[in-house]
Amino acid sequence: MNETIREMPIAVVDQSNSVHSRKLINRIDATPDLQVARTFDNLEEVKDPFYKGQIHGVVYIPADFSDKINKQQQATVSTYSDMSSFLYYRTMALGTNFAILEHGNEIKLERLNDMGIVGRDAEIAASPFTYKDVILYNESMGYASFLLPALLILVIHQTLLFGIGMVSGTAHEENTFHHLIPRNSDRSIFHVVAGKALCYFSWYSVVAAYVLGFIPRVFNLPQIGNPIDLAIMIVPFLLAAIFFAMTLSAFIHYRETGFVVFLFTSLIFLFLSGSTWPRTSMGSFWITFSYLFPSTFGINGYIKINSTGATISQINMEYIGLWIQTGFYFITTMVVYKWQILGSWKREQLIEN
Repeated sequence: MNETIREMPIAVVDQSNSVHSRKLINRIDATPDLQVARTFDNLEEVKDPFYKGQIHGVVYIPADFSDKINKQQQATVSTYSDMSSFLYYRTMALGTNFAILEHGNEIKLERLNDMGIVGRDAEIAASPFTYKDVILYNESMGYASFLLPALLILVIHQTLLFGIGMVSGTAHEENTFHHLIPRNSDRSIFHVVAGKALCYFSWYSVVAAYVLGFIPRVFNLPQIGNPIDLAIMIVPFLLAAIFFAMTLSAFIHYRETGFVVFLFTSLIFLFLSGSTWPRTSMGSFWITFSYLFPSTFGINGYIKINSTGATISQINMEYIGLWIQTGFYFITTMVVYKWQILGSWKREQLIEN
């Protein structure tokens, strides 16, 4: 829940067995992240508890560790981390790095004192820069706060795509001539498209309120945005996602196809959004291509509002982009519905003749 691991059990292989190595081990054990649960004589002995999951990291201090320090040479400490979870790796890296840096500063001070530099002058010489980190928007540097906000929007987008695709596939399977509008209906294509969209929007307004309002509170995710700004952004996002799904659903003729499309596109949409892979590292083609999908603007707009506290006026690009997509995909939905109806009527006439 707090996205951090405390007192993660690790092992130490201390082949130096010196004052310096023992001080370093004590420093590592004193960090809130790590706990030196076991010590071994060599790396071979570590393998069994490591593979069994009894420890999640190993610190190896070679035999020449203290000798190199005393000779004013660069010493080496090796660390091995359990990568079955990113949290294990992050905890191991942070805990050992801070302990090693602190031990290094102490060695610098000892050498400066031997040179006759003492007191505050020695402290400044050993650490000429004061380091203070201020982490914005994700204080714990947790993966849930980083990834889940993007996934929540993607869940709404993809379940709409999956659901509407399944409805369309079922209709196509049960209707020989694939009639989206019955021939004897007095409803126009506009009425059918608008009516279906209103039905989906009414239902998914409730779903969006649950997914974006309730779930972040349960999992302690960042939620510093104005709910009104969020609601204003979600309206065009839902409409754009609905018309996008309705456009694609015209080409889905089997219920199972919707599930295949859902699986195939989910990771693609996540990466194209730029939430997990920086957009600055994408080619111009992929950035332009990503603008075709409502998930791109929806994910970025939601993260900016909910995680960084942006207002609706500060996400103009995403907000206007969603309204443009709404208009564009509404037109494409009308076109594909008209095209399908004409095609189905022609097929029916050929069969009758």
